[in-house]
Amino acid sequence: MKSEERFNDSPRRKAREISLQILFQREFTPEMSVNTSLKYFRGYISAADEAWEYAEVLLNGVDTRRNEIDSFIRESSHNWKIERISPVDLCILRQSVFEMISDNVPFKVAIDEAVELAKKYGSTESAHFINGILDDVRKRAL
Repeated sequence: MKSEERFNDSPRRKAREISLQILFQREFTPEMSVNTSLKYFRGYISAADEAWEYAEVLLNGVDTRRNEIDSFIRESSHNWKIERISPVDLCILRQSVFEMISDNVPFKVAIDEAVELAKKYGSTESAHFINGILDDVRKRAL
């Protein structure tokens, strides 16, 4: 794990926040392309080029592997249909599962970062819910 992963202002953490916002937007405007969304958000969010580059990796990865990602989430979300998961939590899960199955980051980092996003953007139960699902995904993906 890179040491910058631990700092709130790391480019990857910023990339995850950017990606989460774009994934959430695309839940309501699925016809909007990743590139269009990135261009739009660049006008409103200040971030290093490295953050934008990793956000693009996350977005394209979630986009191209969505069926596989959703399959992991379905298998791991016992007693919850994917359609019942809040849009914010689902976006966090998709992004984190992509990181886990693509070997971009260690499982622990992907889960920790997802939990932090859930604490910041989700409901009071989001962090616990996301942690549980991702831990199950981790076991399945090993």
